[in-house]
Amino acid sequence: MKTTIVTQANPSDKKWYLIDAKDKVLGTLAVKIANILRGRNKTTYTPQCDTGDYVVVINAEKIAVTGQKESNKTYANFSGYQSGLHVRTLQELRQKHPEEILLRAVTGMMPKNNLSRHMLKKLHICVGENHPYAAQSPIAYEC
Repeated sequence: MKTTIVTQANPSDKKWYLIDAKDKVLGTLAVKIANILRGRNKTTYTPQCDTGDYVVVINAEKIAVTGQKESNKTYANFSGYQSGLHVRTLQELRQKHPEEILLRAVTGMMPKNNLSRHMLKKLHICVGENHPYAAQSPIAYEC
């Protein structure tokens, strides 16, 4: 038996998946999205190559969290300047930028290298039911 190593995936091998985030738990959903982006759900998975697929997430504002994370979980941004630390709770972030909650969770579950930044460009998070990727005919993925 011979082991094949993928050097680079063809663009034709990429699939598009549609995930509805309504009432899904944030961490569980982020793990599944990260695995699809990396290609860990495929038999041709190779850690050093981008073998993953595209993911479109809808209803990002309706994602669920457990416990008291809605008021206790904080997200911090630092500009680099003095007093440039901006801290927001999950509740504030959900009102202004609900897609950033899921983006930060998925980013934290990807490896910290240039390849993961390339893979994250295949993640498209949309607020609401509508998305502009209907032409790619994404396959509904049940999480």
